[in-house]
Amino acid sequence: MNQNQYIEDLKDIKEIMSRSSRFSSLSGLSGISAGSIALAGGYAAYSAVYFGQAVITYESLATLLVIALITILSAVGLGIYFTTRKAKRENEKLWDLHTKRLVINLLIPLITGGAVCLMLLLKGYIGLTAPLTLIFYGLALVNASKYTISEVRSLGILEVVLGLLAMLFIGYGLLFWAVGFGVLHILYGVIMQKRYGS
Repeated sequence: MNQNQYIEDLKDIKEIMSRSSRFSSLSGLSGISAGSIALAGGYAAYSAVYFGQAVITYESLATLLVIALITILSAVGLGIYFTTRKAKRENEKLWDLHTKRLVINLLIPLITGGAVCLMLLLKGYIGLTAPLTLIFYGLALVNASKYTISEVRSLGILEVVLGLLAMLFIGYGLLFWAVGFGVLHILYGVIMQKRYGS
């Protein structure tokens, strides 16, 4: 065996170890379904609150929060379903040390961001909510990406950039929100489907 063969063998071993230390059961269908649900939620929010109304009232704000909660629960529920299905199909363990690390690193920025957004809503800073949800969600993805596939990091960076852009155009938060949580997730899901299958 020559030196080049040893180097190739070491690269293969490193790749196998890297794959075994990452959560890889994320399904492309999870991204597509989450994006579709986000677009539907964005349309429902626009129809219920913004259509023909210039000012957001406390009543319309409560409606927005209900729509957001339904959207999040639906997206997470379908994401768990498709990811579980993929893990079973590939005979992978769904809940292990890597999954726990992924979830913990995802939840820390998400819970922090959610708390910040709720505090700002209570103080009347409604326009900051959409940009900040994108930014904190993006940071959560980047933070968790070291425990899963590299595409999650790219999605996180795009979400942060979009959130920062949304800070410059406060009145268009719902549009940025729909692009970030809707369109980007659908594109991510399509890419995941092509690269890794269901």
